Amino acid sequence: MTTSTKRAPGRPKKTQQKQKIRRSEKTNRVNQFKAVRSKAVLMLMQSGVTVFDKDSGKVREIRYCENENSIFRDEQSEHSVKSPIVFTMGNLLVGPEKPNLFAYLSAHPENKANGGGTFYLVDTAKKVEHDLDTEFLVNDAINMLRTKELDELLAVALAYGMDVNRPTSEIKHDLLQKAKKSPETFINSFDNPVVTMKSKIRQAISYQIIKADNDAVKWFDTNKVIVSVPAGQDPVDVFVRYCMTEAAAPVVAEIERQLG
Repeated sequence: MTTSTKRAPGRPKKTQQKQKIRRSEKTNRVNQFKAVRSKAVLMLMQSGVTVFDKDSGKVREIRYCENENSIFRDEQSEHSVKSPIVFTMGNLLVGPEKPNLFAYLSAHPENKANGGGTFYLVDTAKKVEHDLDTEFLVNDAINMLRTKELDELLAVALAYGMDVNRPTSEIKHDLLQKAKKSPETFINSFDNPVVTMKSKIRQAISYQIIKADNDAVKWFDTNKVIVSVPAGQDPVDVFVRYCMTEAAAPVVAEIERQLG
């Protein structure tokens, strides 16, 4: 009888752990101030500019002197000289090395934040977040266009007033433009009962179940008025609002029956 010797199990493989990337967000960034009415060159006047100082409870004069730490004139050297503040092409960039300039512009009465109308601080972080949200929303809208069933896409296309008796690629191309232009509206269209109703109404018009004249919406075969249209209003929009009411339930049921 032969015996087999069991091999000792090999050393277990080391689990490779992903190394975390170390980072620290920079807080010292360049601030952008923008003129309300952009000009090639705008020099901010500094003569006799006063603000209310909450700390002292007094009205104090401020001015920007590059070599002074304070913006308050009574804290500056008697020999200090004002430095020019110039917006070029409507913009003025203030780096972290100029905290006194940032303080001066922040306190200036012509800053929009203080009720002025000459310039304002661009909220770069807020703008970046807004741009990101918009891009993600567009991406979500395009993804819906790619994944939704054709019948759902056709319903939205009809609500937009598109001709659906065309190649699918053309309809999707036109919907893509809508998705890019107004992504939130496009996304909400798929769960909007008004959009669904508008789709039915446009189909009913197309299949000559009803007709929408400028003064009234009528049954196509009998020419009987269903609802009158006030002057200057869109008959489809008026009929959609009517069909969303309880009183219009028999009308909607008949339209759905004829559409099959």
